[in-house]
Amino acid sequence: MVGPADRSVIGTLAERQTLVVNLIHLEPADSLSLHRALVRDVTGLPPHVLRSITWDQGTEMAAHEKIAADLSVKVCFCDPSSPWQRPSNENTNGLLRDYFPKSADLAIHSRADLLRIEEELNRRPERSSVTAHQPTCSQPC
Repeated sequence: MVGPADRSVIGTLAERQTLVVNLIHLEPADSLSLHRALVRDVTGLPPHVLRSITWDQGTEMAAHEKIAADLSVKVCFCDPSSPWQRPSNENTNGLLRDYFPKSADLAIHSRADLLRIEEELNRRPERSSVTAHQPTCSQPC
């Protein structure tokens, strides 16, 4: 999620089968910061939870090969302008807009704020109508 004028960013990870959400506090929004934050926040997740990451085409993903190697995951990219290829993540971003309106400066939220919101989202009651989506990115994940 990107704040006004691309000055603030919150990374979102949505596990597509369990719908578990991880929010990544990024300062600044560059590939080095993303790499550090991902290694910090997802190292230790069970291997069956973190097998692949499907990203959009942002420049902050430039270190994707290093991230893939350091986390032992496969990284693939959606086609440009095709957010529908990441349905679980896009749905999560829609839910997060209740907490972070489009005009909000995301930099005012601390890592502790994000952990609280992440916990709220992950404690929502299960919805029996939710089905897991298979990724449809151009590279198989």
